[in-house]
Amino acid sequence: MNRRELREHTFKLVFHLEFHELEDMPIQLQYYFDDLTKIEEKDKERIKKRYKDIECKLEKIDEKISTVAKGWTLGRMGKVDLSLIRLAVYEMLYDEEVPVGVAINEAVELAKIFGQDGSSSFVNGLLAKVLLLDEPLERNEI
Repeated sequence: MNRRELREHTFKLVFHLEFHELEDMPIQLQYYFDDLTKIEEKDKERIKKRYKDIECKLEKIDEKISTVAKGWTLGRMGKVDLSLIRLAVYEMLYDEEVPVGVAINEAVELAKIFGQDGSSSFVNGLLAKVLLLDEPLERNEI
């Protein structure tokens, strides 16, 4: 499985967070993977690991987003946009294998596929603000 496919599956699981409580997510993960019969087990494990890592860091990720989202609450953002932004902020801050520019670009590309009109611009603008925060962008700050 290539990185783009891995990212897309991770995004879909992060998107599930918008509709389910955290305590319900283990069963949602099971349902999701039951439908993916053509994915190798090692790829399923990579997707689960990334999703669970995002879930564990969600509070910190949301703090970063809230800091730069002037005039927007997380609840007011589109669910697709918020899920993509969460994934990209995770990659920007915590995934050393993904260059920051790639994280932003991939989120914008996914927004073009899954988002509404204007989603890609919104996602790009908000992630650019995260990148330009006054404090240095440090990976693994937890």
